[in-house]
Amino acid sequence: MLIDIFARRYESTAIFRSFDDRDKRLIVQSFRILSEDLFPYYDDGKEIAYNVEIWTRLHRELSRELGLIELAPQWYSYNIKWNGNDTIQTHKNTMIKICENWMNQPISGSPDVHIKDRISLIELGFRLRENQIATRHSKPVSVIEKTLASLRRADLNLPKDQIQAVHRMREQELSDFRSSVEELNARFTQAGYPINYHNGYIQISNEGLVQKEVESPFWLILSSPIWKNVDHDMKEALDLRDSNGRDPAFYAARALESTIKIISEQKGWTHGKEKGAHNYIDNLASKENSFITPWEAILLKEFFTKIRNPLGHGPGSAEMPVLSREQTQFAIEFAMIWIKYLVVRM
Repeated sequence: MLIDIFARRYESTAIFRSFDDRDKRLIVQSFRILSEDLFPYYDDGKEIAYNVEIWTRLHRELSRELGLIELAPQWYSYNIKWNGNDTIQTHKNTMIKICENWMNQPISGSPDVHIKDRISLIELGFRLRENQIATRHSKPVSVIEKTLASLRRADLNLPKDQIQAVHRMREQELSDFRSSVEELNARFTQAGYPINYHNGYIQISNEGLVQKEVESPFWLILSSPIWKNVDHDMKEALDLRDSNGRDPAFYAARALESTIKIISEQKGWTHGKEKGAHNYIDNLASKENSFITPWEAILLKEFFTKIRNPLGHGPGSAEMPVLSREQTQFAIEFAMIWIKYLVVRM
């Protein structure tokens, strides 16, 4: 199965020009977040079976995507004296040790490739952890309560209010993961890396005010499954922007259009006769609904008229519409700001 990894998405985009102490620190720090906070291998000196499977999966998936049999040698040997004779002892590394050894291998080629490959392991680990949490939290608490009740025995010390206990557990689990994400992104910033983790992917991000005020809260509000199409199209827009691909602004506009449609549907304003984004905008701006004001509706319609429509339809014999890099960045940020603004207002 093909797996989307950071190294492949940005294969044609040069990001890292050198490899020095800051890069070594970042690799160690990010691996420790993964191995100590997300998937610890041991508990009181004993292997955690579930996390052993996780590290085996991470090794298998990344080595396959990178075209390697193994990330680092599984077996190692050393000489000892036994009854006065030289004897070779052979042992097998654990999966987490194999990954750690590979992460800390000396650079032997392109700094860009070396760092991208290792960031890919971090991305896979964070994505896996985020998917685990989303899957567990998608189960109704009432079902979990019934399961706990069925296990109740006199020798089990179960909380009296199981539903409340499950809610607290979920909140703590999500809080811990978000703290790990915040630390990882802070480590990227410390190292001067122009990248950011959000919703399963590490992507190139803007620095400074835009990152703090727009991008970070934007990805946070898209963590709910209802916005999965919005999340997908905006990530596509960013990947195309960073790889100089074709029409990234079109995908940003698609993400904005999906947001408007979802809000219209969730509010019960969709009537089935809509033919395009303008009609859905009218649903939000009607006097009865007044979700947005008339001047806001005008701005949104102009964006779709001037940006989305020319990029989304064949130009015929007219000149092919092309946005400059600055215009593309404006279109993406415009869509991000509006999506954030509209979702928060729900």
